[in-house]
Amino acid sequence: MENKTVGVNKMIKAIFFDIDGTLVSFKTHQVPDSTIEALKQLKKKGIKIFIATGRGKDGLKVLDEIEFDGYITLNGQYCYDKDLIIYQNTIDPHDLQNLVNYLDNHQVPCGFTEEHDKYYNYRDWRVDEIHRITQNDGQPAKDCSQVCTRKIYQCQCFVDEAEEKELLKLMPNCISARWHPMFCDISPKGGTKQNGIDKFLEYYHLQLSETMAFGDGGNDIPMLNHVNLAVAMGNGNEEVKKAADYVTDEVDLDGVVKALKHFNLL
Repeated sequence: MENKTVGVNKMIKAIFFDIDGTLVSFKTHQVPDSTIEALKQLKKKGIKIFIATGRGKDGLKVLDEIEFDGYITLNGQYCYDKDLIIYQNTIDPHDLQNLVNYLDNHQVPCGFTEEHDKYYNYRDWRVDEIHRITQNDGQPAKDCSQVCTRKIYQCQCFVDEAEEKELLKLMPNCISARWHPMFCDISPKGGTKQNGIDKFLEYYHLQLSETMAFGDGGNDIPMLNHVNLAVAMGNGNEEVKKAADYVTDEVDLDGVVKALKHFNLL
């Protein structure tokens, strides 16, 4: 890794943060107090802070204490700030119909995310286990037969990697990302975390050379590869750490604060 510490405090103007395992602890399901204070200090210094998450808009209540400059949600499919929607992207109806047909013949839980709602075709222990980790997947199951007539931004399919490949063959206009071996997020092509970054850079007239990002999961790797300065959390997997310029401590051990101090941003 090249030494990117020198001059970083003058170079970085925008920092993008994943939520689960990065800002929010999997143990406490909260943002550590040290991280909240650090984010507030960044804003006071004029550095813009952004969320870049697989969660939808309805899953951001855990961040209520912090005012961000923008939100890249649903892995980039729905990007907005306090004033307007910067970018949105929904799944092709034909791809959705193919998914519904697949679910009719396979006992697979699947979550469907709309702008202000999320629901499942049915729930079992797999969904309950992810909810135990995230505290963000407690939505009900209901009839999803007409889902192809709705604006769906992302699907959360509880399949292994082999089944994921089969689903993508049925959904040619979609891509997938996974941060847990039990499921993958399926999203329309065109919207990704890195695309969301570019949308906000254009909106705020910033350069990619002025960006930094923090992440811990597989769905963060493209984002970490995209920004100028990439930080992996100590609780992240090895592939994430390989994609980073710097590996910090775990979220519960003040990892965000330690990295910001390492790069003289605090």
